[in-house]
Amino acid sequence: MSAEMKISRSSLDRVVKEELMLSSFKRRKVHHLNASIRKKRVDRSRVLKTRYANRTHENVLFTDEKIFTIEEATNSQNDRILARTSSDIPEDLWFVDRNHHPTSVMVWAGVLRNRRTKLIFVPPGVKISAETYRELILEPIVKKCGQKLFRNRPWTFQQDGAPAHTANVTQAWLRREIPDFWAKDEWPPSSPDLNPLDFCARGILERNACAKAHTSLEALKLSLKREWDKIPQEVFRNAIDSFPSRLNRVISAKGGYIE
Repeated sequence: MSAEMKISRSSLDRVVKEELMLSSFKRRKVHHLNASIRKKRVDRSRVLKTRYANRTHENVLFTDEKIFTIEEATNSQNDRILARTSSDIPEDLWFVDRNHHPTSVMVWAGVLRNRRTKLIFVPPGVKISAETYRELILEPIVKKCGQKLFRNRPWTFQQDGAPAHTANVTQAWLRREIPDFWAKDEWPPSSPDLNPLDFCARGILERNACAKAHTSLEALKLSLKREWDKIPQEVFRNAIDSFPSRLNRVISAKGGYIE
């Protein structure tokens, strides 16, 4: 911009900051939100807002899956190296290796206001179908978690709209085995901004567990477990406590982005 306007960079910075009082914001990658998705985000957020008006969201088990790779996680906007010239930068700092198909693992986790599940690693090569979802997650983790932590107290199971979650056999199993859950037409679509594991835990794990490349899948798993256990429960508590206000923000934004 300074070249186009034929003024120095320092003069442009001064005009922008001091005279125009403008700040610089980096562009973000977000989920595509068309009119239909925005409407569903608003409508379903209103329903959830009414349903959890009396702090009953504190008894929701929020869950999510994410794929992590053994490669170093980087942020092209924030990861910077200070040097006089580019030739002064060591190659191992200057370049970040990337492969077309890096070794990866899908990780499932759940959080409550005062508890968290352990990380569940999906075996390599296993596709998350409705059947494997039930065998790996629902039966051994979700069902037992509810029985152990809540006993006879009411609680709700949250999941997003992934195909394995919304399959008819999955929905039927949940109706039989779980006292309360958000059916496939209840969770707002394209809403990582409403799930604490998406807008909170995911970034922490990427930043801390994947700050450096790992030599093997097992090394990645150990790092993820270690950093997961390090996250203070207060972080999850605050994230879950923000759920009602986030619903309000989605409604106010008419289904648009809130972050």
